[in-house]
Amino acid sequence: MSTNKLSAKNIKRETHVIDASGKILGRLATEAATILMGKKKPEFVPYLDTGDFVVVTNASKIKVTGKKAKDKVYTSHSGYPGGLRQETFDKIISRKPEYVIEHAIKGMLPHNRLGSKMVKKLKVFAGEAK
Repeated sequence: MSTNKLSAKNIKRETHVIDASGKILGRLATEAATILMGKKKPEFVPYLDTGDFVVVTNASKIKVTGKKAKDKVYTSHSGYPGGLRQETFDKIISRKPEYVIEHAIKGMLPHNRLGSKMVKKLKVFAGEAK
């Protein structure tokens, strides 16, 4: 008796729309990352991208708990001397709210080529999806 092996051509993908209005950032990111990886599917295998597409709407209405709105800092560096840039959650959510959710979800996915494929199935919109 042999094991049924899943191949890339047998994967069926669906689209999940998640409304971020009033949801907590980390809990929404966990839900989206699980769908992107395909962990809730019965045919999940860790070496294939079996996940579905995820569309997150109303990213500007996401919430964080406690004092994270003022204390949480997003850091980037240009690679040049003096190129360190730091912004708080409040500033980034007003300027580009999609980045906050994308950043949280990317951090929960595998950090390899498979994770890069999973991120391509994620779309985030600041308002309602078009």
